[in-house]
This record gives sequence, C-alpha cells and structure tokens, in this order.
Amino acid sequence: MHATKGDQLVQHGRVVGEHDKVGEIVEVLGERGSPPYRVRFEDGHEGVCSPGPDTEIRHREIQL
Repeated sequence: MHATKGDQLVQHGRVVGEHDKVGEIVEVLGERGSPPYRVRFEDGHEGVCSPGPDTEIRHREIQL
C-alpha cells in the first residue's frame, strides 16, 4: 500500500450496517509512501493509522 499527502484513506465497515470511514492523509510517516499515515477523518478526529486489509487508498487526481 502506497499513498501521498492529500490521498483519501477509506476504512470499509466490517459488520452489516457499519458505514465506511473516510479520511484525508495529512502526513506519510513511512518510507516511500508506505504506512503509517497521519489521517484526518470527516468528523475532525485525527490519528496515526497503519491500514489493514479492509482499507483502500483513493489517490487524488494530479492537476497538470
């Protein structure tokens, strides 16, 4: 898993009825885009995250 600052981290709900948790990666703490990441979630909570298999990275579009 590789990410850059500004990408979205999406943690999918693991049980029926649980919503996905979406956050913006504000800092990459690992080498060459690897975890852990500092993430600011939609509810304002910020934390360090080492994503598991229920997580995806949505890369931001690069403007030319």
